[in-house]
Amino acid sequence: MAFDEQGQADTARRKVEICTRAYKLLTEQVNFPPEDIIFDPNIFAIATGIEEHNNYAIDFIEATKAIKQQLPYARVSGGVSNVSFSFRGNEPVRRAIHGVFLYHAIAAGMDMGIVNAGDLPVYDDIPRELRDAVEDVVLNRRADGTERLVDLAPKYKGDKAEARVVDLKWRDQPVAERLAHGLVYGITDWIVEDTEAARLEAVRPLHVIEGPLMDGMNRVGDLFGAGKMFLPQVVKSARVMKQAVAHLLPFMEAEKAGQVREANGKIIMATVKGDVHDIGKNIVGVVLQCNNYDVIDLGVMVPADRIIDAAVEHKADAIGLSGLITPSLDEMVFVASEMQRRGLNIPLLIGGATTSKTHTAVKIEPAYQAGSTTYVLDASRAVGVVSHLLSPDTRDAAAAATRADYIKIREQFARGRETRPRASLADARKNSFAIDWTGYQPPKPSFLGLKTFDDYDLAELAANIDWSPFFQSWDLVGRYPQILEDDVVGEAARALWADAKPLLDQIVAEKRFTAKGVVGFWPANAQGDDIVVYADEARAAPIATFHTLRQQMDKSSANSALSDFIAPAGVAPDYIGGFAVTAGHGETAFAASFREKGDDYSAIIVAALADRLAEAFAERLHERVRKEFWGYAPVEALTLEDILAEKYEGIRPAPGYPAQPDHTEKATLFRLLEATERTGITLTESFAMFPAAAVSGLYFSHPKAHYFGVGKIDRDQVADYAARKGWDVTEVERWLAPILAYG
Repeated sequence: MAFDEQGQADTARRKVEICTRAYKLLTEQVNFPPEDIIFDPNIFAIATGIEEHNNYAIDFIEATKAIKQQLPYARVSGGVSNVSFSFRGNEPVRRAIHGVFLYHAIAAGMDMGIVNAGDLPVYDDIPRELRDAVEDVVLNRRADGTERLVDLAPKYKGDKAEARVVDLKWRDQPVAERLAHGLVYGITDWIVEDTEAARLEAVRPLHVIEGPLMDGMNRVGDLFGAGKMFLPQVVKSARVMKQAVAHLLPFMEAEKAGQVREANGKIIMATVKGDVHDIGKNIVGVVLQCNNYDVIDLGVMVPADRIIDAAVEHKADAIGLSGLITPSLDEMVFVASEMQRRGLNIPLLIGGATTSKTHTAVKIEPAYQAGSTTYVLDASRAVGVVSHLLSPDTRDAAAAATRADYIKIREQFARGRETRPRASLADARKNSFAIDWTGYQPPKPSFLGLKTFDDYDLAELAANIDWSPFFQSWDLVGRYPQILEDDVVGEAARALWADAKPLLDQIVAEKRFTAKGVVGFWPANAQGDDIVVYADEARAAPIATFHTLRQQMDKSSANSALSDFIAPAGVAPDYIGGFAVTAGHGETAFAASFREKGDDYSAIIVAALADRLAEAFAERLHERVRKEFWGYAPVEALTLEDILAEKYEGIRPAPGYPAQPDHTEKATLFRLLEATERTGITLTESFAMFPAAAVSGLYFSHPKAHYFGVGKIDRDQVADYAARKGWDVTEVERWLAPILAYG
């Protein structure tokens, strides 16, 4: 292949240069027969939407011609399917691209290629309309070739999708209506042209923002509020708005007497200290910006003093806190108490995956009595909550209603604690999940120790993506693929899918992300509620201990702990596995490349795709563990749907999740896996993983192992757990605060 010290050859000149150098080394220094040399000058994807890629097919064809002319007897090959990667999912168009590409590449001297020969069309049999459009792209004959082929492609997909007919009647409307149309439908093609036309009509450039642009965004807000637009469409509208404002900024700065645009309010937003997750926060920020709020996003892992300092400096009207992992809940309480201590009285907004109305009412709101504290369920509620809290006409009533509601929630919570029966730890242990270990031989993994994956195949991971959570992150609720045909959100889901798939294809084809992982297996046995890990089969001295927590609900079924699924010491030699994977290396830079262009929409999609690939990595690795690395289910034949429905044998619970709510157990797992050194994943002080698109956990092989939730635990287990970990009770209570059955 055409590689050298600088990397892959992408231009014709570089391809020929590298192949010539290799040819001379082989024929002149090694005396290698030139007729046995086969060069692969690299076939890359075209029609990606990136201008630099437009000439990739021509570069290969021209390089092939030069190699055949200048390097006698050498042959040329290539992976043909790469060229059509941008149209994955549309096989008729991919076949047409392969046929047209090979028609020209073979004429240039290409000898062989990797392609499904039985699925190749005859060049002359390709419909003329499609063939011309494909040829424009392959030969880079038109600057708009990619756009034309993208518009034409649905007509040939072979399903009910048809070619998109572009209706440009709206271009005949007045400029204000054209701007509104572009904003509502997320069309960027003419936004600079129309913004400039509006500027020339306006007295001052600021008037364009305050007039037609805000009118258009208000229309977006109304449609969103009425449920006629969905989050992905709103974020695309924000992209259009940002491009328009970017065009006007130089004119506004040049206007010395320019007045500052008056926003509806200024919001400080941050993911709290120790947490790195920000997809939901970013979506909320864009939605608020679309509704004329100034949003100052401080990013992730932001300490309390910096959040409060920023609020004071910018004279903020409200603060919004976000977090995903459970330790963030305590950090939010601390931020609230610091806001109280420092005399702030502005509204505090709480959101994120682990947050809840109950936690906000019970823990956060009592710490901040000087101002209002409000839980925001999702991005679709943000604008309504903020507008009510900041409006002089409604803020007092909104704050009072929320405070009264939270008092009721605290009273209900207290009554629930008093009446809910719990077993003592001793009784819960007597009622543990019973496994008959008699006659059972725990399977031994195919290796003990660690196995590292430095650059896992992204295409393999993409094929294992669970898409339902991707749509859920945009507040589009439903199971994939049924969601694409949903009567309510189907249109928005299809549009989001159409935007996400090319980005995923680009990520895979160009290796924008690097997927790294490590898996390990060790001898292990249960010792009470702990799992003792050994270095080797001698099991002489422990190298680590995983501490587990036991259910304490008073119930007739078992009070489970993860240690129940490992054979007790002296009964049978058992094993435990662990893993840490990420698909997040490269995500930050790729997302930033879109944000720099004012395209938050694509940046958020990129982050969401990184999360999906990381989860797919965890799922795919677990499948290989069951069938190959541990090998206890070698003939497993499950579909992706079966795997996502957890129909497999064994489990992969993660520290910080229901079966083991203690995030600090990740420290033991990471030490055993050498996870940071081998994968580049680091742990924050709150034990969040960075990059955020990362997954880690343990492997259990027993066929009766199952997922469960520990639920609330009582003082006796907290004291026992503290003793086993060698910690103070107060330290354990700090980390396990969300699951304590007492105040």
